[in-house]
Amino acid sequence: MASRTTYPMLDTRALNRATLARQLLLRRAEMTARDAVGHLLGLQAQNVRPPYFQLHARLAGFEPGELAGLMESREVVRMVTMRSTIHTHTAHDALTLRPLVQPARDREVGYFRKGLDGVDLDRLAQRARAFVEGEPRTMAEIREDLLREWPDADPQSLSVAARCLLPLVQVTPRGVWGRSGQVRLTTVETWLGEPAGTAQPVDDVVLRYLAAFGPASVKDMQTWAGVTRLRDAFERLRPGLAVFRDENGVELFDLPDAPRPDADTPAPPRFLPEFDNLLLSHADRTRVVPPEVKGRSWTGNQAHCTLLVDGFLAGLWRLEDGVLTVELFDRAPAAAREEIAAEGEKLIAEMGGLPDGAATPAVRFAPIRR
Repeated sequence: MASRTTYPMLDTRALNRATLARQLLLRRAEMTARDAVGHLLGLQAQNVRPPYFQLHARLAGFEPGELAGLMESREVVRMVTMRSTIHTHTAHDALTLRPLVQPARDREVGYFRKGLDGVDLDRLAQRARAFVEGEPRTMAEIREDLLREWPDADPQSLSVAARCLLPLVQVTPRGVWGRSGQVRLTTVETWLGEPAGTAQPVDDVVLRYLAAFGPASVKDMQTWAGVTRLRDAFERLRPGLAVFRDENGVELFDLPDAPRPDADTPAPPRFLPEFDNLLLSHADRTRVVPPEVKGRSWTGNQAHCTLLVDGFLAGLWRLEDGVLTVELFDRAPAAAREEIAAEGEKLIAEMGGLPDGAATPAVRFAPIRR
């Protein structure tokens, strides 16, 4: 086996361009929304609108109605998976990725064990399952039902236990573009009319992760998945993988034939929503987030919509009443601002931000206000 010190080095810009290529952000892909959701292993979906903006930044000709239709036909669903956060997944991944991360959800219940004193977790899971499979329920309704059997338990702990122990999906109209609805939950098996599958083989998920987020370290994937002990899977796969190192000597794995564009490949501006997985799925995020702007896309627990310029985090944005306001962290050349404005006009026009009667999209640049 070659010494790690002999592995080719990928600098930050090379890693940036490789990751953008996998994330469909160097050029918009001619791909269906369903295929993109599968390729990306899901879309972060803490809020309703981000999955739609994620696909707009990545797909040629994307219209919100395409993903909304997949939601309504139950070809994609919203549920808690990686990192204990809500993701939009294909039906297949909803049935088979949740079992892969279930051990992490089981450990999460342990953090609330004090509030569950005297609660039989198997009984809790059975009761909650029967309750939500009768008809979709709100989390408040689930909590109230569980309190009838365990009135002395901590209400929040009961809610967490139900969410972690059961593969709950948010039923439509929640998550459908242009509609609204309270979060109501049922099991993925009931919603899809299929039994939950066995967990996808971890080796297969490693390969899929590398296809969407590589080149990457073991720690990177563990950060993305919210699980640990993945080293053995990478070692099993090592003979068939390309291996590199980053500027700090960290070992990076990749698919041999995956795209790794030249570091000087142009990267167009891209408007990403809050919680985009591009910014959340590596332990070392400097491939997208320069050290000098680390933490600037958050205020407390609130994530902001982010702007990529030349492939790196360069500012924030907000769309209000048809006006797209861009806040750059640093000055940008006139040519870059023109590209940003053109991409912003496309966003407004194609994502329904142009008010009735407005002749042209409005993009304005403003100082950072945070």
